[in-house]
Amino acid sequence: MSPVEPVLRGRTALVSGASRGIGLAIARGLAREGVRVAMLARGEAELRARAAELGAGALALPCDVGDPDATRQAAGELADRFGGAPDIVVNNAGLFALARVDHTTVSAFHRMLDVNLVGPFVLLRELLPAMRARGRGHVVTIGSIADHRIFPENASYSASKFGLRALHEVTRLELKGTGVRATLVSPGPVNTGIWDEVQPDERPGFARRREMLSPDAVAAAVLFAVTQPDDVNVDELRLSRS
Repeated sequence: MSPVEPVLRGRTALVSGASRGIGLAIARGLAREGVRVAMLARGEAELRARAAELGAGALALPCDVGDPDATRQAAGELADRFGGAPDIVVNNAGLFALARVDHTTVSAFHRMLDVNLVGPFVLLRELLPAMRARGRGHVVTIGSIADHRIFPENASYSASKFGLRALHEVTRLELKGTGVRATLVSPGPVNTGIWDEVQPDERPGFARRREMLSPDAVAAAVLFAVTQPDDVNVDELRLSRS
């Protein structure tokens, strides 16, 4: 990842799903630029280990973003520890699973929406008022190619990501002129652990893992968006493997 100007030094950020994959790459990228990062994820032991690797500026907040009460509690603890809402909010946490519509259980569909869509909404609802009042901040939503393209066996995942894209668009319009910016980063397939069970190298029609984007590529896109001049909003970035 290429270095950026130290415009982020001293800022604070929240990254959900930060114990591995894209979220961990984003947290590491921000920390390298002097940002104090609060990391949210379900697995407490792994989360605390990854936060320790980032140094004293990192804060581990174990939280299942699919649980609204736990998410609200984490947002409140974050505000207490940071002395207010963070400067940057990265909604990254998400689930991924493949199943035909008629093979998807109602509970699995609900769970996908709770983590991928309701969780980001709850974080925004809790943190945006203070960001608006401050007149500065940046909300970054990590979308997917599945937020604008349809694939078989993606009923629950695409529904959640199309909804997340809509949430971003509404948020961006509502924040225009407030000093708080909003960016959607929609990458193609990224080589993370979500593919371990799917085994795409053995399934026709799927990108091979060696052909996928790296988590660091997505992190670089996030850093690009949040380091633009204050009067520039990067509405959307779509990433694909060249």
